[in-house]
Amino acid sequence: MADEPNGLALLEHRLRQDLEWLKLPARSWVKPRHQNDGRHVYDVVVVGAGMCGLAATAQLKFLGVDNILTVDRNEKGFEGPWATYARMVTLRSPKDLVGPALGLPVLTYRAWHEAHFGMQSFTDLGKIDRLAWMEYLRWYRDVLALDIRNCVSADHVADFDAELLEIDLSGPGLLDLPSKILTRRVVLATGRDNVAGTNIPDFMSALDKRWWAHSTETIDLPTLEGKRIGVIGAGASAMDNAGYLLENGAASVHVLFRRSDIPRINKFTGIETPGTVLGLVDLSDEMKWRFIQHATAAQVPPPRESLLRVSRHVNAYFHPHWPVTDIKVDGDELVLSTEGSILKLDFILLATGFVSDVTHQEEIRDFAGNILRWSDVFTPPEGCENDGLSLSPYLGRGFEFQEREKGATPALRRIHCFNFSATLSHGKVSGDVPAVSEGAQRLARSIASAFFREDGDAHLQDLFDFSTPELLGDEWRPAQNASSE
Repeated sequence: MADEPNGLALLEHRLRQDLEWLKLPARSWVKPRHQNDGRHVYDVVVVGAGMCGLAATAQLKFLGVDNILTVDRNEKGFEGPWATYARMVTLRSPKDLVGPALGLPVLTYRAWHEAHFGMQSFTDLGKIDRLAWMEYLRWYRDVLALDIRNCVSADHVADFDAELLEIDLSGPGLLDLPSKILTRRVVLATGRDNVAGTNIPDFMSALDKRWWAHSTETIDLPTLEGKRIGVIGAGASAMDNAGYLLENGAASVHVLFRRSDIPRINKFTGIETPGTVLGLVDLSDEMKWRFIQHATAAQVPPPRESLLRVSRHVNAYFHPHWPVTDIKVDGDELVLSTEGSILKLDFILLATGFVSDVTHQEEIRDFAGNILRWSDVFTPPEGCENDGLSLSPYLGRGFEFQEREKGATPALRRIHCFNFSATLSHGKVSGDVPAVSEGAQRLARSIASAFFREDGDAHLQDLFDFSTPELLGDEWRPAQNASSE
């Protein structure tokens, strides 16, 4: 596709005009914090510069919270899954999704695509190409002038004092940054593979790592060429990876799943409405649980095109009702067993998803034992149990963690879980593309409100001290002995 002449330049001009008309970003207003040792104190540190991190950073900036540091462990332009471990051809979501536009039409993918490639190109488009989506996010970052520090990891978040957190940073991108920084708030915009953690089945525990990988990991294609590969799972990730392996020289790919059929109905699609996006967070715990548990238990089917991408290969094999019960190494091959059947393979790829057990999150290890989880506050109705969901953090209105033992780790409320693990508490607003703007706005407004509340005395003093006159005294004069007749 050829670039549309001057299209992006015109779009960017329109964006600048819209921001000016909307008076965005707002002027900086948050009261600065000072340390006696001269260390700078950030208002917010955002960990992760993928889609959620970009949207959160942009919305905070729009609200006048501009003393922000956003870090990402990856190189610039390779944040998130899109250009790293994601192996789908296109996004699942429809092409006219709003995504992280934050209420600005000119920030949508559609605006970018039409400006870049022309209106007819968007009309002809089926679904958004995965790498085109990544290119759009790169443009989003640049056009909003978001200050992101790449190749920097946030290794440890610790309580510093009653108001501040201290973060240990590392990585080649530090440059002028100190290895320890202070901040009032932390936003964990770490997607699906960080706070959530990858789901590794128990039957893999004794198998040496050279025999397997999780779908979030880099695949060494040359070593797998001509090999018999088993993909465990039947969701979108399983099919995307199976198709990728078949297209890159695998001798055969065997898709193994426990069910007798692949799920066919995406339950979440049926409730994709503004009501769900805005209202689920305000439901009772039981209603939240029933919504998310039912959709999760039904499982999300892979997109039709992802499944066809696999099934068109003659060396693709589907094995329904094949729960792996045992794996053994026999010389140079793996022997998988289930209920009397065996299958011999050379390598296994796990497309087994993620878990929301925050106790495994290394960065917040100081707090992990005191994070309130759903299992601490809610007992599911009979027949609606779900051990995975029970591990989800029980979050506050602004995505903040809450304490299991009140007062033991008060700094915990200053850490915001803006990622996949927030789904049960907030709905699908902090990971999936369609409603991420609502999630970012909910998060940023909560943080801005908290800053104003915490500094209420100082803002009240500003009101008392404000003395800039609007009238100079020469605009009128009292009547002199005026007659009423």
